[in-house]
Amino acid sequence: MNAAPVVPITDYVFPNLDPEHEVLGPLGVDLRPAQCKTPEEVAAHVRGADALLVCYAPVPAEVVAQLEGCRIIARYGIGVDNVDVEAATSAGIVVTNVPDYCIDEVSDHALALILALSRKVAQADRRIRAGEWSVPGLGEMHRLRERTLGLVGMGKIPRALVPKAQALGLAVVSFDPYFHQDDADRMGIRLVSLETLLRSSDIISLHAPLTDETREMINAQSIALMKPGVLIVNTARGPLVDIPALVEALQSGQVGAAGLDVLPVEPPPPGSPLLSLENVILTPHAAFSSTEAIVELQTKAAEEVARALRGQRPRNPVNPGVLGKIDWLKQ
Repeated sequence: MNAAPVVPITDYVFPNLDPEHEVLGPLGVDLRPAQCKTPEEVAAHVRGADALLVCYAPVPAEVVAQLEGCRIIARYGIGVDNVDVEAATSAGIVVTNVPDYCIDEVSDHALALILALSRKVAQADRRIRAGEWSVPGLGEMHRLRERTLGLVGMGKIPRALVPKAQALGLAVVSFDPYFHQDDADRMGIRLVSLETLLRSSDIISLHAPLTDETREMINAQSIALMKPGVLIVNTARGPLVDIPALVEALQSGQVGAAGLDVLPVEPPPPGSPLLSLENVILTPHAAFSSTEAIVELQTKAAEEVARALRGQRPRNPVNPGVLGKIDWLKQ
């Protein structure tokens, strides 16, 4: 790699790229930022890449196929569902994520939505601004103590949420087939089946990765199992929820309210029922965000690129099996 390594950035949502320049500048990297939104835009931008930094832009198999000589696709974030990891593995490209950033931020955001929905904070604010000062007009509210919070998934974020929820008196149950009973016992939570969680929870907070199995796991059938008036929070991935089914349940009262930081289509299209429902709180995929978390994210993603360009093993490969098949890795 004699010429300056070419590192396109497909897209980013950060105030600046100072952390990337600080990490990659000493390597003489040719950093090429863009704001790609479609596979076609990504394909045109990443030609000749030695490494790739990706935020939300799609990197499907047809884009991966043209990445000759690319060592790494480093995702700004935890999930990698916008990158075809299987295609990258076949092409001998390591894919990395940043699994240990924004843990505090997202767990705080989930808790904020739980509190706001339970106490009808946004609803009360909207009504007051419209000229209505009425407690009865808000409808029923219930104390959180001794109600049940169901966590779907037990990765780092929900594990950080558990003690925060317990401090409010919430009993916590969780469904995660990969979480160990010993860890659950140590945290004071109960591991249950998904069906039991759906039937027993007063509040459900989604923290599962997006896979073929979890896509639209919250649908008409699963909602029918839930307690009437259940609260649903999603700070994970938008496509975990079947939005038309959720809207119908919100309108009927089967779901009491929903707090959604993520949606299948972002932003929601004009005319989406979510925009007019009083019992919905929407935030703009912002749960990850804090000044500290963003700098941490940029720095850690760029450091993965730097390691790959130096021939070193990345810290967080999501396809670690590829590492034994590449020729640039120093032993």
